Amino acid sequence: MSESFDIAIVGGSMVGAALALGAARAGFRVVLIERTKPVFHWPADSHDLRVSALTRASETILRNLGTWADMRVCAYECMRVWDARGFGEVAFDAADIGEPNLGHVVENREIVAALWRGIGQRSEIGVVIGQGVAALEEDGSALRLDDGRVLRAQLLVGADGARSRLRELTGIGLIARDYDQHAVVATVRLATGHRATAWQRFLPEGPLALLPLRDDLFSIVWSTTPVEATTLVEVPPEDFARRLTLASEHCCGDLVLVDPQRVAFPLRLQRATRYVHPGIALLGDAAHVIHPLAGQGVNLGLLDAGVLLDVLGDARSRGEPLGALGVLRRYERARKGHNLAVQMTMDAFKHLFSNRNPALYLARNLGLGLADRIVPLRRQFERIALGQGIELPALAQNRSDTCC
Repeated sequence: MSESFDIAIVGGSMVGAALALGAARAGFRVVLIERTKPVFHWPADSHDLRVSALTRASETILRNLGTWADMRVCAYECMRVWDARGFGEVAFDAADIGEPNLGHVVENREIVAALWRGIGQRSEIGVVIGQGVAALEEDGSALRLDDGRVLRAQLLVGADGARSRLRELTGIGLIARDYDQHAVVATVRLATGHRATAWQRFLPEGPLALLPLRDDLFSIVWSTTPVEATTLVEVPPEDFARRLTLASEHCCGDLVLVDPQRVAFPLRLQRATRYVHPGIALLGDAAHVIHPLAGQGVNLGLLDAGVLLDVLGDARSRGEPLGALGVLRRYERARKGHNLAVQMTMDAFKHLFSNRNPALYLARNLGLGLADRIVPLRRQFERIALGQGIELPALAQNRSDTCC
C-alpha cells in the first residue's frame, strides 16, 4: 500500500502537530505519523506534570492556528529571580514595558489536545496513529511504517523528539552532553495564591522554578543532582513539601503537593550537526535540546515550524521542489544560529549559577543586581522573555488576515 503527500511529519506532539496544522492551513497535503494516540479528555481535577512557559510569539502562533481559545492558560505578569548564595536578585514586570503579561504557562496536554482537535477538522491532513517508522525508502523520499505501509512525500519532517528515529535513519550526527542534573516536576498548592508571578531561585545544585498554573497552583521544575532527584521523588509527600518550601525560601509560604506523584527526568544539551538533508528536515527537540531553566524548548520548536512554513510557501511560489536541499538550507540558516545562541546562553547560565568559584559567585550576584537596577538592561530581558527581538515568521506575527 502506498500513498503520496506534500509533507510527511514524524511526531505529533506540540511542534509536529503545530507544523501539520499550519501546513494544511497553507494548502499543503500532509500526513502526520504518531505512535501514541492523543488524549482529549481527563478528570477536571487532574494536572499534567509537564507544562510549557509560552512566549508572546508562541501565543501568536497558536492564535493564528486557531487553537489558543481552546486551551486553559495561566498568564504571569511578574518574574522574580534570585541567587540562593548571595544578594543578587532581579524582578521583571510586564507593566514596565506596557504589556499585559510576560507569557503564559500551559499544560502540555492542553496544547497537544487543542492542536489535534484542529487537525481533526482538516481534510488535508492524513493521520497515522500507533505506527513507527521502520525504514527510509526510495533514497529518502518515502517512509516504510512498521505495518509495511509506504508513505511518499516531497518532504519528510522529523519532529519526533530528542531520540528522533528519522534523524537516526538519515544518519545526521549529534553533539550531546549530559548535565549531570535531573529535573523533578510536580504540582503544588500554596495558601497565598500564585499572584500571577513566576519564581526562580538558583541553588548550587540547579535552579528551582515555580510556574503559576491556575488558581492557587504552581507547577515546579526543580533541577538537581541525580541522587537528590531520586530522593525527592521517593520521600513521603509531607517531607517533599517541607524540602520544597525551604528550597524556595518561603517565597510563597508553605507549599503542599496536590498529587503525591512526582517525576524526574535527566537533562542534557543536544544538537544535530545538521538540520536538513535532501528531502528531510528536523525541527524541535529532534534538532536541538536545551536546559529548561528558561523554558525555551517548545518556543524554539514552534519558531522552527513557523520558519519552515515560510520557506516552503516561498518554494512553492517559485516552483521549487519542497525537498530540494537549496530550499531546506534556507530554513537551516534562518534557525540554526538563533537556536545555538539560545542553547549556549542557557548553558552558560547553568554553569555560572552552579559554579562554586568565589569570583563567579560574586560576579553573578553583581550581574543580577545590575540587571535589576539598570532599567534598559532589565527591559531587554523582559522583551526576550516575550520572544521579541528577532525576525519572526509570518505565523508568529499578529495579523487580521490569518489563513482559514
